[in-house]
Amino acid sequence: MRKLLALMAALTLTACSQAPAAEETTQAAPGFPVTVENCGRTLTFDRPPAKVVTGYHPSLETLFALGLGDRITGRTNFSESAFLPGHQEQYDKIPEISDTIMMPQKEIMLSQGADFIVDNQMASFDAAGGYATVEELDAAGSPVYILGGWCSPEEVLRFTLDETFDDLRNLGKIFGVSDRAEKLISELQGQLDDVKKRVEGRTPVKVLATDGGKGPVNAYGGSGITHQMITLAGGENVLKDVKGDYTEVSAEQVSASQPEAVLISDYSTLRGEDMPSSPAKAAETFAIVKNSPAAEEQRYLAVPVAAQHPGYRNLLAVTDIARFLHPDAFTR
Repeated sequence: MRKLLALMAALTLTACSQAPAAEETTQAAPGFPVTVENCGRTLTFDRPPAKVVTGYHPSLETLFALGLGDRITGRTNFSESAFLPGHQEQYDKIPEISDTIMMPQKEIMLSQGADFIVDNQMASFDAAGGYATVEELDAAGSPVYILGGWCSPEEVLRFTLDETFDDLRNLGKIFGVSDRAEKLISELQGQLDDVKKRVEGRTPVKVLATDGGKGPVNAYGGSGITHQMITLAGGENVLKDVKGDYTEVSAEQVSASQPEAVLISDYSTLRGEDMPSSPAKAAETFAIVKNSPAAEEQRYLAVPVAAQHPGYRNLLAVTDIARFLHPDAFTR
């Protein structure tokens, strides 16, 4: 999945200011214009977007969480893992403009006439892949917002979960639903506070987070989303000293890490191609860490890879991981 990040390095965003492609009018909607910063650009909106296109699924989920499903007129495909409760019904009603997680090719994308585009990967805007660039979409009146500030490989490493809250606030402003966004933020913060209280004082569980591989192993180092989720959930990332989010680690280093539990990135397809199952990747991992407590207990949790990208789901996943690592903390 994170192989998509390799495409980001080819992109450089230029500063610009762009209003959405609504019908021309000389009067802004009540409470507008609003301005937000994203990827070094200033985005200005005279009214809430009404014709929205979403990219990789966490962007769609985030808008669903804000009650904005009726504003979405096009989405990419999601068939890699389970939907969040109540989301598939909404998903099925929205026209699919790409049969993979990527945005459609340039001509199809520009023909959507979107007044706002939300995604959490720059790979979908790489001219080398035949996609419409951020600049081309801006010029067409279709401003792009990248969740989590994942605008470059360096920013992926600097990401903090607080940026998900920032995204919710920004989207609340853009769509004129700030009260709704603040309510959701309060609920999510309450869930994180509950997890913190439950795991506080407990011995952290040593965790290996991996996407499989026999060597080198695709694993998660001490930067980015997955590392932070592990820490908040009462775990200790055994690869915390490895600089990187999704990166390659030698089988020898993974073998020596002695994890007590393993998180496996779960996705059944990638760009339409079938991928190894979570049980298969777990078996592969346990063969490498065969003398570890995790291998002896066959202790692993399949984590939807969508939760390992910026969006509403990564905040929910902290609770799921905490329940896995410290089940006895959730018995009351």
